[in-house]
Amino acid sequence: MKNTLIAIRGSRCGFRLLMLVALLSLFAGVTLRSAASTPAVGVNLVNNSGLEIRALYLSPADNDNWGPDQLNGAFISPGGTYIFNYSWDQPTVKIIAEDSDGCFLTTTVDAAANSAWTITSNSPRNCG
Repeated sequence: MKNTLIAIRGSRCGFRLLMLVALLSLFAGVTLRSAASTPAVGVNLVNNSGLEIRALYLSPADNDNWGPDQLNGAFISPGGTYIFNYSWDQPTVKIIAEDSDGCFLTTTVDAAANSAWTITSNSPRNCG
């Protein structure tokens, strides 16, 4: 076995193969550590407004780089509740809801703890 490893290491292709295996092992370890450090947390969204919530997005708290719709084509009826889970690698996350008028409502929550957000008819909306 030792002679085989020496032969592989000594050949040009064998050296490249060993380097590739070492790099893949390194990246796999980094990916596993990153996933383990961001546990999933939940948000309980209550829609106490008179409008449907048609989309729900996540964004870093300090910018508007929205991710995909968390409702996946579903909607939250007036008086309805929706619980969703997410993993986030920053201390806070901005949640953006789009209502049936095309207006946006936002809140920022602690990304490391379960939270609740109640949208009411008096919640500030951005319609422009």
